[in-house]
Amino acid sequence: MFPLENMKKLILIPICLLMLTQIGFSQKDFFKNYSFTKADTLRGMLRPERTCYDVTFYDLNVQIDINKKFIKGYVDIFYDVLEDFDQLQIDLFDNMQINKITSYEDTLSYNRIHNAVFVNMNNRQVTGTSNTIRVFYEGYPVAAKNAPWDGGFVWKQDEKGNPWVGIACEGTGASLWWPNKDHLSDEPDSMGINISIPNGLMCVANGNLRGKKSMENGYTTWNWFVTYPINNYNVTINIGDYVQFSNPFTASDGEILAVDYYVLKPNLEKAKIHFEQVNGVLKCYEHYFDKYPFWNDGLAFVETPYLGMEHQSAIAYGNKYMRGYLGGMIPRDMNWDFIVVHELGHEWFGNSVSSNDHAEMWIHESFTTYMEALYVEYTMSYEDAIRYLNNQKTFISNREPILGPMDVNFDSWKGSDHYFKGSWVLHTLRNAINNDVLWFEIIKGFYLKYKIAHCETQDFIDYVNEKTNRDWTSFFDQYLKYPSIPKLLYSLEQKGKNLELKYKWESDVAKFDMPILIGKKEIYKQICPNSEKVQTTTIKSCKISEFEVPLGRFYIREQLLTP
Repeated sequence: MFPLENMKKLILIPICLLMLTQIGFSQKDFFKNYSFTKADTLRGMLRPERTCYDVTFYDLNVQIDINKKFIKGYVDIFYDVLEDFDQLQIDLFDNMQINKITSYEDTLSYNRIHNAVFVNMNNRQVTGTSNTIRVFYEGYPVAAKNAPWDGGFVWKQDEKGNPWVGIACEGTGASLWWPNKDHLSDEPDSMGINISIPNGLMCVANGNLRGKKSMENGYTTWNWFVTYPINNYNVTINIGDYVQFSNPFTASDGEILAVDYYVLKPNLEKAKIHFEQVNGVLKCYEHYFDKYPFWNDGLAFVETPYLGMEHQSAIAYGNKYMRGYLGGMIPRDMNWDFIVVHELGHEWFGNSVSSNDHAEMWIHESFTTYMEALYVEYTMSYEDAIRYLNNQKTFISNREPILGPMDVNFDSWKGSDHYFKGSWVLHTLRNAINNDVLWFEIIKGFYLKYKIAHCETQDFIDYVNEKTNRDWTSFFDQYLKYPSIPKLLYSLEQKGKNLELKYKWESDVAKFDMPILIGKKEIYKQICPNSEKVQTTTIKSCKISEFEVPLGRFYIREQLLTP
């Protein structure tokens, strides 16, 4: 997802407020006064009623009454028992009604606390066994006021008056419209999505369409199937008067990926031309990381009545066939669709490599935002990528840590630093490592290690440390756990033809020691300042007027070192 609303807010933040936020509060201290409710912890915490079972398969069956904006159906939840239990927790918003919960022939009792549903099993569930429950439910799901920045259904009409329906629920949660274990850490191994809608419309969901069947009640049931693990918030439905076309992609090994497009009928010819860029983006991301991860499910872009969302294998597209972000935001000489590049990037980071907690959403968003710059580098040049990154920098606020509080399903970011600042953290790390061959081995190797799996921030730190044979803990602590960024303090003294440089870091983290490049333009040397003492080095054949710190490569501040 992309945070336009947060960006608008950031532009209006007074400069004095930005200056005040540079006080060194750690991530832990920063969030200590935030108020979290019992509902927050029930949703965000891995309590025993959740850790006792692992979901292996969801079979979702829903009928959608578009006129009433009402849904009704059931979901079968297949699970393996990890620890003996008598009660498990699922999630469903409390404005949605549960009609009954069964396990085969047994009717199960349950009690609700906020949006959490605690199901009482009639027989003790024993470790190593498997079972299924079926949850019957109905209701009027939350309608999004401004999707995708708030979660819910989007009930619209196209220009011809036909129903045009979509859903986006990242952060808010999939449990706003169907019962599930609504936690990032547990994805089903596969999933059936069976949606009944009024005849004459098309329903597009994730994965592959396995069939459709006309019912006697004037509805048609569309049967979609996902063969890979999927984040619950990625499960989607799109309903409209769509027409479909294809433009397959051939990978470097010759294998052909099915790439489909579902667009409103009046936009067909325009879409065929506009989406030609998709295969180039696929080629770029395959180059840096690996082939598209959900190959057997294919890839689709679906035109939606909201801007976009990274729904796995069924990407929501609403950028109105414009360059950039609704025609803007990217440099004028760059002619590519921001939603295509960003949301497609999420198939690698967010959908394939996933975090376990919303507090660590930088794993989804920072990496994907950095992939935008890699796309510019791949199609243009490294200098153009730096130019693009400098454009991203205008949306950084340094108001809060990139890492949020754990176990509360945190989705109340005040800004977008887990996108743009996180992108610059990765760019800065690349230049601090100062070895591009190694850098690209790191990001590709990390992706491959956690492909179609979950990871935590510490996993990335450990991977970088191992591959570089250096401890980068203080680097990640400073950039991820504190709102402020490190400041390079230095002084210059001309000594004949040479330049004497005294330098040290000012940081929130003790023993901060990030390497950095300094010197004349494009003739740089690497130094390794620390936050404990002033060091001195000599830059040969350099005048004070020629000296620079390449700020296009590092996200830092500069200040003269006082005696």
